Amino acid sequence: MALIELDKVTKTYYIGKDLPVQALRSVSLKIEPGEFVAIMGPSGSGKSTLLAILGLLDKAESGRYDLLGKNVIGLSDNEYAVLRSRYLGFIFQTFNLLPRFNVLENALLPFLYTEATPHDQQRVTDILRKIGLGDRLKHRSNEISGGQQQRVAIARALANSPQVIFADEPTGNLDSKSALEIIGLLKELNAQGTTIVMVTHERDLAEEASRIITLKDGVIVTDERKRTLPAAAIKEAARQKRKASISVASLFNYAHEAFLSLLANKLRSLLSILGVLIGVAAVIAMLAIGTGAKKSVEQTMASMGSNLLMVSASYRQQGISLGSSSSPTRFTFDDLAALKKIENVSRVSPNVSGRVQVVAQNKNWNTSVMGTTPDFQSVRNSIPDRGRFFTEEEVTSRAKVAVIGKTVATELFGDSDPIGQSVRVNRISFTVIGVLPEKGSSGFQNSDDRIVVPITTAMYRLLGEDYIRSFDVQVDDPDAIAAVQAAIIPVIGKLHRMTDAQLENVEVRNMAEMQKALTDVVNTFTTLLGAIAAVSLLVGGIGIMNIMLVLVMERTHEIGLRKALGAENRDIMIQFLVESVLICVLGGVLGILIGSLIAWIAASVFGWNALVSFSSIMLAFAFSVLVGMIFGIWPAWRAAKLLPIEALRYE
Repeated sequence: MALIELDKVTKTYYIGKDLPVQALRSVSLKIEPGEFVAIMGPSGSGKSTLLAILGLLDKAESGRYDLLGKNVIGLSDNEYAVLRSRYLGFIFQTFNLLPRFNVLENALLPFLYTEATPHDQQRVTDILRKIGLGDRLKHRSNEISGGQQQRVAIARALANSPQVIFADEPTGNLDSKSALEIIGLLKELNAQGTTIVMVTHERDLAEEASRIITLKDGVIVTDERKRTLPAAAIKEAARQKRKASISVASLFNYAHEAFLSLLANKLRSLLSILGVLIGVAAVIAMLAIGTGAKKSVEQTMASMGSNLLMVSASYRQQGISLGSSSSPTRFTFDDLAALKKIENVSRVSPNVSGRVQVVAQNKNWNTSVMGTTPDFQSVRNSIPDRGRFFTEEEVTSRAKVAVIGKTVATELFGDSDPIGQSVRVNRISFTVIGVLPEKGSSGFQNSDDRIVVPITTAMYRLLGEDYIRSFDVQVDDPDAIAAVQAAIIPVIGKLHRMTDAQLENVEVRNMAEMQKALTDVVNTFTTLLGAIAAVSLLVGGIGIMNIMLVLVMERTHEIGLRKALGAENRDIMIQFLVESVLICVLGGVLGILIGSLIAWIAASVFGWNALVSFSSIMLAFAFSVLVGMIFGIWPAWRAAKLLPIEALRYE
């Protein structure tokens, strides 16, 4: 059985769309095991096309091609890749070594696509040592001479123990001494039983072969056997298994190659990573600010108390408050007593307020004063951190005692303990009996910048008012809030004999509803910020697509080499996808760090409540990886669809 047999094989190329060029015209040929065949002919004779078809780098359009007795015409690209990796080896005129790999890594390239054993790798290392490259294994391919580079290419061709080696002008770029050395190596390989098919235009090199075939205008014109070889059997092919589509080892190899590719183009890689970095950092920072704002709203609402209703009034028609002295009806202590009797109401806290000037020794501070009852500390979650709250007896006696906020305590007493100290509020002396817990700011109001005194003291000693401005009503059961809310207005209306028009001006606000409304606004704001930031990430993704398309063009020759070494379409596609995803992963990780730093600066310098959550980190990271995959698919697909011979001939 012949190793290779062609029967009436033809191949036509087209210049443009309408100008056909017939490279091979019904070529028939047999090559036996162990032959050393030299193919010669003038430029344009079809010798390179014939070698490409024999090596399964190109496909014949008609005829029959039997390799090891099996017709390969009509097989798929991936089936061609399997045959190339199992039976064929290639030596190119331009060596086709990858400059970012060292000598040993270049020689081991075929094992990226087959499952190699340590014995296989050691065998390739031994071949490199045998051909005089033992001391160059860690050198880059661009650090050795042309003759040494071609020796590396020969070692690479022998990696998978091929049945036949195809050499395309293997000495074309070498000096005469190196050329003789390479021909000597090929003859030695042939003597060991390896079939050699070589294209050359030099007659003296062709004379070293055992058979010379001459082509002209796509037709074999001479087939000269210089010497008859003894019948040789077809060698047992090395049955390397194809690697799985995705495995940990293969992904590691792809990632390693992608990292080397990024290092080979540092500036371009940096700019690509920068595009993703800015997008991810913007997403992290914006979500952190939005999440922090949401948290602030939740904390503020929680500090105001749970299951809380706020009762107030405004006389809309005249633009004056129902609780003011100018309104036809004013809230009183009778309203307080009536509200406490409503079913499911646990506590009611009345409120009056105003602005006052507070003096302690040589310091003074302008702040707000609130008059209320002891229920305030439970309704508003304001049990003092230090000291105590005033009692019902102190309310009844209009005691001049005060509980102050953190801001007031700091401004008037600094680091000193304010408990028991005397302060003058609008020139009236009060004794500080407690310090409120820290609440923080809510909009334009600082809950820590206030003084709380008994409501009777505030009304009759400080503010000169005999009415209550508003009530905080706490409900004992969340499910009863709606019923209590509906009952409040009729109770107040009955006490004051209010008309229907006046009842419309009494407002009962559910703090849970306010919290939901504020949370919805903040969520919308956060989503908007995140979406705006995500646009920059999409822009970075488009930049990555452009970069990857450029990489495909720049590395077209490399793609052809990898396919010649047995890479299937999915191997090429996965490799370029991994490179795209690696750019986004690096940009994502750096973006998360930069975004977190921006959030920290916003919190530290500007006092914003910026919170970087784990979910936002995972979202930004996953989105960056997804961008890498989406925008890397098209370049990777284009790379995978390239024909080996077209890629190898690409300049």
